[in-house]
Amino acid sequence: QVQLVESGGGLVQPGGSLRLSCAASGSIFSIYSMSWYRQPPGKQRELVAIITNNGITNYGDTVKGRFTISRDNAKMTAYLQMNSLKPEDTAVYYCHASTSFGNAWGQGTQVTVSS
Repeated sequence: QVQLVESGGGLVQPGGSLRLSCAASGSIFSIYSMSWYRQPPGKQRELVAIITNNGITNYGDTVKGRFTISRDNAKMTAYLQMNSLKPEDTAVYYCHASTSFGNAWGQGTQVTVSS
């Protein structure tokens, strides 16, 4: 089993930046990829960004050019650097890992973009 713990959310003004972290523990050898999802108020959860074990990345259309996903394999931590934040980026952000045991989810961290 894999456990994920997110941190780094908070309140930021439009145009600002935040960096989210996701620390993985447990059976980390089983992780194929790590990703970030978000769920805005009243909407469905959507994929934000994904990074594979080989470092291949992919992004949702609404965040391309503003968000960057990365990972530190030594620390087994994934990061989401969010720049040029907009009010529509307000959501609960969830860390996700695809593993040989199935899907693992973090508890979520709130990001609010407001002046």
